[in-house]
Amino acid sequence: MRVSREQMGENRRRILDAASRLFREKGFDAVSVAEVMKAAGLTHGGFYGHFDSKDDLVAQTLAHVLSAGTVGGADLRSYLDAYLSPNHRDNAADGCPTAGLAADIRHQTAAARAAMTAGFRSQIDRIDEALSRASPADRRRAAIGTWAAMVGAMILARAIDDPALSDEVLEQTRAWIDVGISQVSANE
Repeated sequence: MRVSREQMGENRRRILDAASRLFREKGFDAVSVAEVMKAAGLTHGGFYGHFDSKDDLVAQTLAHVLSAGTVGGADLRSYLDAYLSPNHRDNAADGCPTAGLAADIRHQTAAARAAMTAGFRSQIDRIDEALSRASPADRRRAAIGTWAAMVGAMILARAIDDPALSDEVLEQTRAWIDVGISQVSANE
């Protein structure tokens, strides 16, 4: 039975969404192609109609999930509150792909690393835009520092087994970022 272009596009999106969730939850190496296809509700045989290999799936999944914007012109402080929250920490499968996958990306293909790099640049640009009142150099420094602190805090908060300390990592990182943003904004 022939599948329409629209259905092919929908199937591809389902595969990328399923892979994204599974990769963020378990890591790249712990997820099989068969598991991704099952989670997408499709047969394993259909995989190669969309991707050349698992490496291709990894790279395209990263490009897909990292292209989904998060800050944009939105309120940066609200974004920080949502990002540095216990809910985000406790839901890795639906959370930030950078925090979930950054440590493993160095073992992936050049295409996967390029997708992560593009996603990183995009996130920095979004935060930079949200700090539009400061000078370009101050905005860039604050955007990179803010994103690095956010991702690092999330990785650490997920890694430790002390809930109180995990919460404190999130809270104190949020407070530290607030001070930095206030300083950048004051230097208009």
